[in-house]
Amino acid sequence: MSWSNVQAKVKASKIPPVYGILVIVFLTAIFLDSIFGRGQITSQTILTNMVVRSVALGIVAMGQTFVMLGASIDLSVAYLISVTAVMASYLMQGDPARVPMAVATVFAIGAAVGLVNGLIVTKLRVNPFIATLGVGLVLKGFLNASFETFTGAVPRSFQSFGYDSVGPIPYSILVLLGVTIVAAVALKRTKFGAHLYAIGGNQEASRLSGLRTDRVIIVAHVICSLTAVLSGLFIVSRLRSGAPWVGPDGLYDLESIAAVVVGGTALSGGKGGVWGTLAGVLIFGILDTAFNQLGVDPFLKQVLRGSIIILAVATYTIRSKEKAA
Repeated sequence: MSWSNVQAKVKASKIPPVYGILVIVFLTAIFLDSIFGRGQITSQTILTNMVVRSVALGIVAMGQTFVMLGASIDLSVAYLISVTAVMASYLMQGDPARVPMAVATVFAIGAAVGLVNGLIVTKLRVNPFIATLGVGLVLKGFLNASFETFTGAVPRSFQSFGYDSVGPIPYSILVLLGVTIVAAVALKRTKFGAHLYAIGGNQEASRLSGLRTDRVIIVAHVICSLTAVLSGLFIVSRLRSGAPWVGPDGLYDLESIAAVVVGGTALSGGKGGVWGTLAGVLIFGILDTAFNQLGVDPFLKQVLRGSIIILAVATYTIRSKEKAA
């Protein structure tokens, strides 16, 4: 079979092109680990840990995909993750009976934050970057004023989210897959998803054709905030207690945006999807695991991650311009 036939079959399968990069990155990591590392990157334990460490970023990146498809963005997710972690832990206080109340409360907070983001962007016409950055700073002020260190405790039953598994597959990986599938169905099989793509492609044309553009963008921001809450719950289940720095230190705002862009979703909106985002998240997971196996210096690791992100985004931009021409 010729290379052109292989390309035609891959294109017909509708697999996002980023999965080709994912395979290349994984094979390169295996090669480098076999020569310079310990040659253990393909072991089941390391592969499982790699995916589990990607769960928090993966879930919030799914929500970030929604707002970016609508030509918006959300920089408040990192601080919302921190708010979720400390509030859930504070409300649970190690008591299993308080878990439903705590979970319902943090999801309500997340929905409120998403609603505020969406209203500021659509009704006040504030640039999404500035609007969500401002909301994030408000959340940061709340955290700084209310919490200084680890707060509360998570009961053992809730820690199952972060540590237990069904056979060899951890619950958290199943949750990430479930979120991805639900998001993919919402984007491809529902009227909301079709409207979101249309608005991201051309908001003014969508408005003139009768679409309720503001409502769709607001819902996208609420969805993004709810995924940030879910990520926060996963993190606190792993840490067993909430801390105000878990979101910003994890760079979940910038890395979720980077994962979405690397996954093929256009910053200008209207193009992309969650399966590409999942591949982008896994690429980051493979890079982190490979750097750890190779003993790369943490500061050099950040430089390499940033360089790879720039290279990937530049490649997509050049390819998009070539297709447009």
